[in-house]
Amino acid sequence: MTDQLVPKDTPAEVVERVAAGPRVPVFDPALGHDAPTGGRGTPKHRLVTLGDSLTHGFQSGAIYNTDLSYPAIIARELGWFDSYRYPRYGGAGGLPLNLEYILRDLEHRYGADISPWELPLALFRARQVMDEIEDYWERGPGATAPVIAGFNHCLAVYGWDIRDALSRTAKSCETSIATPNDSLLDQIVENNGARAALRVYPRWNERTRTMTLLDAAAALGEDRAAGEDHGIETLVVFLGANNALRTVTDLSVRWSGDDYKDLRKKDKYTVWRPSHFISELAELEQAVERIAARHVIWCTVPHVTIAPISRGVGRKVAPGSRYFPYYTRPWITDEQFDPCSDPHITDQQARAVDYAVDLYNDAITAVVERARTGSPARDWYLLDIAGLLDRLASRRYILDPNARPAWWSPYPLPAPVKALEPTVDSQFLRSDGRGGRRTGGLFSIDGVHPTTVGYGLIAQELINIMRTAGVEFRHGNGALRSDPVTVDFTRLIQHDSLVRTPPQNLDSALDILDWADQALDWVKIALPRSG
Repeated sequence: MTDQLVPKDTPAEVVERVAAGPRVPVFDPALGHDAPTGGRGTPKHRLVTLGDSLTHGFQSGAIYNTDLSYPAIIARELGWFDSYRYPRYGGAGGLPLNLEYILRDLEHRYGADISPWELPLALFRARQVMDEIEDYWERGPGATAPVIAGFNHCLAVYGWDIRDALSRTAKSCETSIATPNDSLLDQIVENNGARAALRVYPRWNERTRTMTLLDAAAALGEDRAAGEDHGIETLVVFLGANNALRTVTDLSVRWSGDDYKDLRKKDKYTVWRPSHFISELAELEQAVERIAARHVIWCTVPHVTIAPISRGVGRKVAPGSRYFPYYTRPWITDEQFDPCSDPHITDQQARAVDYAVDLYNDAITAVVERARTGSPARDWYLLDIAGLLDRLASRRYILDPNARPAWWSPYPLPAPVKALEPTVDSQFLRSDGRGGRRTGGLFSIDGVHPTTVGYGLIAQELINIMRTAGVEFRHGNGALRSDPVTVDFTRLIQHDSLVRTPPQNLDSALDILDWADQALDWVKIALPRSG
């Protein structure tokens, strides 16, 4: 029966997992095991994060609002934001292609509705803006990355998978940046990932230029005062999404081969075989063990097929199923969709990817289990992001009660977020034409990365675990905060332009996103990828 549920090229290890059924999330961060939580002194570096775009703060196709990433939100609630070091990306809306920046420019020029006769002018203006962005980052003020004299606490780069975090350095990023050609056809900033990485990596001398993200974290762990046993109080490890994400951004399922560790060759794959992922994870686990962090929180990989960049077409394949027959771009309607010509993956492919992610997450859970039961035991925790997102999945579960598994319950939104009208959900962001939202609110315009409110939810879940571990949170005046320690969602909502006042041309601008995808392949090029 499993052969009918997944494509014939699905790895045998995934087929076996399908037969066992979907993974049940683990919502106990300690996995039922006690572990030591104490330590001497207060570590100098209270929060360090290792990750990819979700930790970097990527949003709407670009990295720009890094002061509103989930690590920055936590640092502010810790009362430690003034000491928190993170990369900045000012100018031209960030890297590589800020869709909100472009849509607001078009809204200012053409209003909320782009008429058919205005569309050619709007498309021409969009290309002009993209050319200005490209010039800024390739030849203008953004072309030279500043060199900071200190390690960032946010050690994350969009597009990085586990191998990138283990192997890439500032030196390798510098080498990869070729001379830009100012192509009239390709308006996406060349080598944008490497350019962004140079603002994250240490590189103030030859030694630091050859350090990986794991090396930088280890250096922070060793930076401790006399009498302290850790340089880092809490380390968050959130890697692995890019080992499966491109199945929905490329709408293609290409399983990893034996050269998956090769930085030059692995970019041809969109999803890692679980055995390959587990091999990479084992190296990451060993590297994290060498980092002097009092508490470590490991995050699971979200089910990438829930992201609204790939929209389920029509009705589900069967009553109670999680899956639609096809997944395509959100701007292609059911009536327009043609499986012979439109990009898509099938329900069988989506199912295979989800079960591969389940195996990834079983392995991440086992990492925490080993640490908490080892000798000596380590104070490591699990944040099941996959389970969190599943509880927020609108079309998969919320709008289809028959598809809900026995463990499922709706995610309890914080009061300020719950009070928003309409209720935020995981659908593609749409405007109502009257200054507000019609759908969405958890995902930004790129259909993959969270809005500021969405990042706040991740921050709150991590704060809850940090409090379990005994981490102290303080007010700005230094006074201890009592439980519960809650994220200031009222502040985040005020800063979340997509939730409060999304571009009102979003619906008519879908034609622009469609054009840009066909002409520039922006989804594959602009959304995070390591190559």
